[in-house]
Amino acid sequence: MTIMAPLGYELAAGIPSVDDYVRLRVAAGLGGRTQEAAAAGLPNTWFGVLVAHQKEVVGMGRIIGDGGCFFQIVDMAVDPRHQGKGLGQCIMRALVEHLKAHAPDSAYISLIAVRRAQSLYERFGFRPTRGLGMSLDLS
Repeated sequence: MTIMAPLGYELAAGIPSVDDYVRLRVAAGLGGRTQEAAAAGLPNTWFGVLVAHQKEVVGMGRIIGDGGCFFQIVDMAVDPRHQGKGLGQCIMRALVEHLKAHAPDSAYISLIAVRRAQSLYERFGFRPTRGLGMSLDLS
C-alpha cells in the first residue's frame, strides 16, 4: 500500500482490536456493536485499513465479502477529533486500490452511505444503485 497519510498519521493494512472497533463506531456515529459481535465479525474481514495518531487508532475501514463475487465496504469511521484532515479519503483510496488489485473485474462492490459522506464515495466512482437498499433489524 503506497498511500500517504497526512503528517502525524500512519496508514496501515489491518483490522482494529475489538475495543478500538467498538469505540470508533460509537465515536463516529455509526452505532454500537457488542464486544461479542465484534469479536466474531472482525476475523472475517477480507481487507482492512487503520489510521493511527500517536499509536492510537483514530480511523478504520473494512471490506467484507465472499472473496470473488461480492464485496462490501463497511465500518468507514474516523474519530471526530481527527475529521476534516483527509483521513476518510486515505482510507477509501486504500480500500479501492486493494479491490482493483485483488478482486475480480466481475465483482459487485457495494456500500451503504450516510448522506453526509455520499460525496466522498462518489469521488471514488460509487453511484446510487438501481435497486432499493433494504435491511433487517433483529432487535
